[in-house]
Amino acid sequence: MPRISDRGNSMPQSPIRKLAPYAEAAKARGTHVYHLNIGQPDIETPPAFFEAIRNMDMKVLEYSPSAGIESVRKKFIQYYASHNIDLNLDQILVTTGGSEALAFAFMSCLDTGDEVIVPEPFYANYNGFSVASGVTIVPLTTRLEDDFDLPEISEFEAVITDRTRAILICNPSNPTGKLYSKEALEKLSEVVKKYNLYLFVDEVYREFVYDGKKHFSALKLKGIEQNVVVIDSVSKRYSACGARIGTIVSYNTEVISTALKFAQARLSPPSVEQIGVEAMIDTPASYFEKVNAEYTSRRDTLDASLRAMPGVVVPEASGAFYMTVRLPVDNAEDFCRWILENFEYNGSTVMMAPAAGFYSTPGLGLDEVRIAYVLNEEALGMAMTCLAEALKAYPGYTLHTLKASQNR
Repeated sequence: MPRISDRGNSMPQSPIRKLAPYAEAAKARGTHVYHLNIGQPDIETPPAFFEAIRNMDMKVLEYSPSAGIESVRKKFIQYYASHNIDLNLDQILVTTGGSEALAFAFMSCLDTGDEVIVPEPFYANYNGFSVASGVTIVPLTTRLEDDFDLPEISEFEAVITDRTRAILICNPSNPTGKLYSKEALEKLSEVVKKYNLYLFVDEVYREFVYDGKKHFSALKLKGIEQNVVVIDSVSKRYSACGARIGTIVSYNTEVISTALKFAQARLSPPSVEQIGVEAMIDTPASYFEKVNAEYTSRRDTLDASLRAMPGVVVPEASGAFYMTVRLPVDNAEDFCRWILENFEYNGSTVMMAPAAGFYSTPGLGLDEVRIAYVLNEEALGMAMTCLAEALKAYPGYTLHTLKASQNR
């Protein structure tokens, strides 16, 4: 039998999906599973998306241009203009989701063996993109006790080598819900400028910011305009995860023209979805106000419920719709598997994502989970009741682990 490639063997499993067989087995037993493991919101997709597709008037479904349909790109430019970001067609490329946008960014800007500094915990698929492109991720650990604040500039400088080419952040953060301030980004820009690095910023959760705070786009940073590459997507913004339409955006037109060569190799982004997205981008601001209020309520419900559970450590989360928390258990992955295999409360159980998979440094996050508050408040409340009861019943929940958690 031919051998599997080293790249294939190195490709990590998704911590978000790896426990799916246990969830499916629970459902087969008749247990209801509250899915808090994945960023699939239950928010309604704007109807304009489906209306545009239903009203399509074409006899042949053609390839779209490799850079995306021009009218769609112009709609995205209008969207950015509403955020006081001025772009032209040479500075934006439509991709097959934010995932492809990041893959194109890596392949366009980095060579095999180049290093990218990434604050951890980070979106687990960054590991996959790095393996696929031959790039080395250099993790810089952030701490739950510090609300996952960005490390000090000196800590970034301490890990810069002659192979360092970029820094990658997600703002607001998946998996922590951390919102990096304008001031934090400006400090980071000093390092980027000093060492002439790329700054990749995943801004797909830009719309979801709470507590009166404001999102500051990296595209507004002064002095490093040619260094910034922004990754974006419609998946979360419009609750249209299955549409698989994203963008790569940069004032550096050489980055975009290089990414276009990779885009040409994959031919085109999905044509039908672009038609739906073009109509959906006109969704009024009132939609986001309503959705933001809904996520704020869910965040507050989750926060209060978790803080009421003995031994659970909860950071501040001011953006996106995730929270990474510490549980008083010996091993979070074992607990997440156990709660699916061996526990139910009123006929239900909960699926979460073990946080160790969001760290690159071995041994970190072993007692943490990422929770996605993507369910309505009633369902979220019932899921939290189920989690509280599960913690009480879990064999790995002991007075020792409880005291250790409280003393950290």
